[in-house]
Amino acid sequence: MKNLKYTDSNNFFLLSGPCAIEGEDMALRIAEKIVSITDKLKIPYVFKGSFKKANRSRIDSFTGIGDEKALQILRKVGQTFNVPTITDIHTEADAAMAAEYVDVLQIPAFLVRQTDLVVAAAETGKYVNLKKGQFMSPESMKHAVQKVYDSGNKKAWITDRGTMFGYQDLVVDMRGIATMKQYAPTVLDVTHSLQQPNQSSGVTGGRPDMIETIARAGVVNKVDGLFIETHFNPAEAKSDGANMLDLSLLEGLLTRLVEIRQCVNGL
Repeated sequence: MKNLKYTDSNNFFLLSGPCAIEGEDMALRIAEKIVSITDKLKIPYVFKGSFKKANRSRIDSFTGIGDEKALQILRKVGQTFNVPTITDIHTEADAAMAAEYVDVLQIPAFLVRQTDLVVAAAETGKYVNLKKGQFMSPESMKHAVQKVYDSGNKKAWITDRGTMFGYQDLVVDMRGIATMKQYAPTVLDVTHSLQQPNQSSGVTGGRPDMIETIARAGVVNKVDGLFIETHFNPAEAKSDGANMLDLSLLEGLLTRLVEIRQCVNGL
């Protein structure tokens, strides 16, 4: 993987970008803006974008612009801004294909118990970001990490994205950060933790007004990374717009979070 900038920093690292790759111009403009912010604040940064969205509530939901086209855009972002890139995979065949273009392969939360998928990702030699299943305890994630390690790959991350609470809400248990940090570097997916799934409309809802609340809690509890999906206009985003951060708010949020982390580190 391209070296994360400021690897000697005591800051959290950031995974951020649009939920899904919608086109080259949009991806490059979002990346340029985020890189300018993270360079200023000395936050290690990984550009995130899904090359396809396989887990959709409705058959008419946006799934992507074409696998190879989207992956080429991810490669261009990485090369243009010299930052690592990350994307989801959904099948074993995706692993080898996506590994040719990105630095980190992400296992979606609903698929993290799929052994063949996790092993296929691990065997590419890339970093593997394991998203905790909404139905799983923090303690159970040690087995997902062990699958990566047993495949001969020691480069695993865990990402918490909340736990199902009832039918239409998620909660984040901050005890899970400390638990999962015992197994691998741990990221808090702030925006997906604020999803409100299973809406009657077939379109997932969200609580973006709570992004800073959740992010602050993660930073205070010394999470290794934050996952924050963002867009110039979340209302027009092709996927997960209901819980994304408006990009105009990112610099202010990150500035405050860096100050909190510096305070925590000084205790």
